[in-house]
Amino acid sequence: MKKKAPRNKTIELSAVETAFYAAQTLKLSQKNSDAVVINRVIWQDCLKAMNYMPDACVDLMITDPPYNLTKNFGKTTFRERDFDTYKKWLDSWLQKTVRLLKPDASIYICADWKTSIAIPEIAGKYFILQNRISWEREKGRGATNNWKNCLEDIWFFTKSKDYKFNLDAVKIQRPVLAPYRDDKGNPKDWQEKNGTKFRLTHPSNFWTDISIPFWSMPENTPHPTQKPEKLAAKLILASSDEGDVVFDPFLGSGTTAVAAKKLGRRFIGIEREKEYAALAMKRLALADENKEIQGFENGIFKARNS
Repeated sequence: MKKKAPRNKTIELSAVETAFYAAQTLKLSQKNSDAVVINRVIWQDCLKAMNYMPDACVDLMITDPPYNLTKNFGKTTFRERDFDTYKKWLDSWLQKTVRLLKPDASIYICADWKTSIAIPEIAGKYFILQNRISWEREKGRGATNNWKNCLEDIWFFTKSKDYKFNLDAVKIQRPVLAPYRDDKGNPKDWQEKNGTKFRLTHPSNFWTDISIPFWSMPENTPHPTQKPEKLAAKLILASSDEGDVVFDPFLGSGTTAVAAKKLGRRFIGIEREKEYAALAMKRLALADENKEIQGFENGIFKARNS
């Protein structure tokens, strides 16, 4: 590996590390119990691996499947296809997840603006649509004849009308500029701590506080479409309890599993690329030493990652 700049914290793998961590992953060839697959990274195509996972083993699914774009993922290229073909591909793996989810499970599916319009049509065949989260992706290539794309979606579904949503775990701390008090001089709908006046407000479905991992962030990896741990943390805290199982069939470099582990949840992740499965394993090992999630401190989501 090339020598990195002093501030470059990108997690990388040598050939020896790739082999070492890949050897710790799992491949499935027969139906397995919860004990076999929980807290494991499965190095395999999800369309095959999900056939061998146990029924009703998942409390929360968070996934970032390939968008309908031509993009290289390690040694594999996902190619853009006509929209009907892409929708059939979405259906091919989404239908397999239904059996794996508990009756009160929640589902979050990431999408870009083009892919997004297919998600409610296909996932809506199996799940109940609850909301669409849109978040500002501050990175993005400029265009000379179009608007720069800085917005992505996360579609929120549940398997039934009975589901978890932990509102207090994801309330937003906002500064109070006009600290009104009641007749007795007590703070009116705000709090003060260490000289800071703030109120906790309900989270909305429009997020402007997310930073895409970049080279000086310790969670950054070479994966081309890595999502931030902070983003996964919001979904995990809102829709699962400690000890619950969080599943990602397109694990990539491991963000969902790493955030789940740091937040006291269990995980199952599937990734077909050896390098990314190995990166996920390395990040999970690092999470044993450091459980910090950048932009989330003392139970509070900060305004913007630094």
